[in-house]
Amino acid sequence: MNIRIPRGWEIPERLATPESVVLNRRALMGASAMLLPGAALAQGAAPAGDAPNPMAAMRNTRFRPDRAVTAEREATTYNNFYEFGTDKGISRLAQRLPQRPWTLRIGGMVGTAQDLDIDDIIRRMPLEERVLRMRCVEGWAMTAVYTGFPLSELLKLAAPTSAAKYVVFETAADRANMPGLRQSWYPWPYKEGCTIEEAANEMAFVVVGMYGKPCPPQNGGPIRVVFPWKYGFKHGKSLARITLSDQRPVSYWEQIQGSEYGFWANVNPEVPHPRWSQATERLLGTNERVPTRIFNGYGEFVADLYRGLERERLWA
Repeated sequence: MNIRIPRGWEIPERLATPESVVLNRRALMGASAMLLPGAALAQGAAPAGDAPNPMAAMRNTRFRPDRAVTAEREATTYNNFYEFGTDKGISRLAQRLPQRPWTLRIGGMVGTAQDLDIDDIIRRMPLEERVLRMRCVEGWAMTAVYTGFPLSELLKLAAPTSAAKYVVFETAADRANMPGLRQSWYPWPYKEGCTIEEAANEMAFVVVGMYGKPCPPQNGGPIRVVFPWKYGFKHGKSLARITLSDQRPVSYWEQIQGSEYGFWANVNPEVPHPRWSQATERLLGTNERVPTRIFNGYGEFVADLYRGLERERLWA
């Protein structure tokens, strides 16, 4: 007797999407947009015609989250973005930030300094979808659906020189639309950084979409960087500038409180924050507490980056 055990990703044939629907998906999506003109705006996405929608990207299943996806509403309404305010409920206020036109400058130690239009970037990059865990240093976590491309692909356009050792990310400082910038005691603009080796890692990801829509401004749209194995403050949002340098940057939170926030900021459950434990994390949506994983569960992809750096403060 031939016993066949279905694989985890398989579904019954009766549940498969009909071929005619798949082939006409663009028409269907257009019809849906006409029937529900307010749906995208309700989630903070750009209005139709404002931006190309990167929802057609294929999913990369190499980086399995091993965790349920956080509901879109939870992921897009619970946000840290001090440029709009210090509480988590800044999603409505963040809609002030224009998403088009948007230019990203790449310069510093590069062969070709460039000012790149966001839509040109989206057209030129190899878009893919990834489901990735995100861990905030504050102790909460989510698992989100992102669309984007490897950071290394973007840096190729500028051709970093051999002298470049670090990549510095600078968030836009739009004083007309970011009221948090009035708090002059903070070291604006927000800057973060990584090593050139970290930037070349396959997990370093530039995000232009979430949940099949353009990345909303409260989550760092229209373009941000994500390092899933690091605490979330390392993930630069709403990028205006990327600079290649031979000097290690002193990032935003290092300037504010260097004893609590370091350059590397890799996730480690065994290394507590000076004011709280990092052993567990709270999942958005369910408030379930689960064990924190070293490197946020992505050690197999990134642990080798830190061999020989044991004397560095890798975990704060």
